[in-house]
Amino acid sequence: MLEPLYTIKTECICCERTFETSRVRQSFKKALRTDSDFCAYYKEGHNPDYYVVRVCPGCGFASTENSIAVLNDAQKRLYREKLGSGWTSRDYGGERSWEQALESYKLALLCAQTVRDKERIIAGLLHHLAWLYRYREQTEQELRFLRFALESYVRVYEVEGVSVNNARLMYLIGELYRRLDEPYESVKWFSRVIHNKKIVDAAMIRASREQWQLLREDMLAKKLEMPEEMQQSQ
Repeated sequence: MLEPLYTIKTECICCERTFETSRVRQSFKKALRTDSDFCAYYKEGHNPDYYVVRVCPGCGFASTENSIAVLNDAQKRLYREKLGSGWTSRDYGGERSWEQALESYKLALLCAQTVRDKERIIAGLLHHLAWLYRYREQTEQELRFLRFALESYVRVYEVEGVSVNNARLMYLIGELYRRLDEPYESVKWFSRVIHNKKIVDAAMIRASREQWQLLREDMLAKKLEMPEEMQQSQ
């Protein structure tokens, strides 16, 4: 019978050591359901998110396929001084538990912050950490990391602005504000996706309309004052 995991060889961008890391086979990647902020749920032992981060057993540098591809000498030195010098060799190459997945993401986050990787990478790692806590219903930690992820996504938007089609990013910002119980900020971001004529991403426009309506119903139920955007007809 086909195993859900297979291994690939990869080279550490910090110490250039070749090591093995696991992946979930494509045929096992069918999500059972997905939350409105794209957090996916899989059969036990088949969660591909557990294996996104590659951790070098030699020097401890952790990254993803979307992380920075090459480190310069200054970045390598920074990593060794701040993190690598305290690394105790351990292997994340086989099947990972929830705890090991959590550790791998936290390592990747520390590495990305240390070498000053792109803000978008840091935001994604923070969001994935929130999802891991959600799987275990650790709500306080989930909301803490959702807040960090939100702040990071806003920084991404401030840098990229409208120079690229950021409908998914704007939707995510709106959705994280909604999950963090900040409805007025949330409405602003969903409205931007819905009303910006330059946005042609039909899926994100539809998702924004759905969450906008959900938000409206929730605000009516709580007897909150309707923001200007909601007083106008959709």
